[in-house]
Amino acid sequence: MAVVLIGVGAGGCSLSRTDGSFAKLADDATGSIGPAQPAPVAPTESDLAFARNAASDVLTKGDKDASQPWENPATGARGSVTPLAQAYSSEGRTCRDFLASYVNGHSESWLQGAACQTGHGQWEIHTLKPWRQS
Repeated sequence: MAVVLIGVGAGGCSLSRTDGSFAKLADDATGSIGPAQPAPVAPTESDLAFARNAASDVLTKGDKDASQPWENPATGARGSVTPLAQAYSSEGRTCRDFLASYVNGHSESWLQGAACQTGHGQWEIHTLKPWRQS
């Protein structure tokens, strides 16, 4: 292991380690430098299909404060869908907003969506996209 001190006389110092453990030392000492966080995993189309089905199911049940879990066995992604607020009318149809959790491995995120009832009473999902706080 080589340790090099440079610039002590100039009022600053530097520490170099050739074994790659400097980031670990800085993390242990200050907690301010750590490994980069992995980018969130984006839902696949099949993950979104499972979430849409769960949204349709929970909206059809119409229970107050209900949530519907979902899981895609092919990708391991899972989550739950929870309706938000009360139903509202849009273009003569009953609609409802919902929030869906999305978990895949160590990645966790939220999706927001909206659905409206069709003429047959089924719920048609209009949007399902990454949640943006306003």
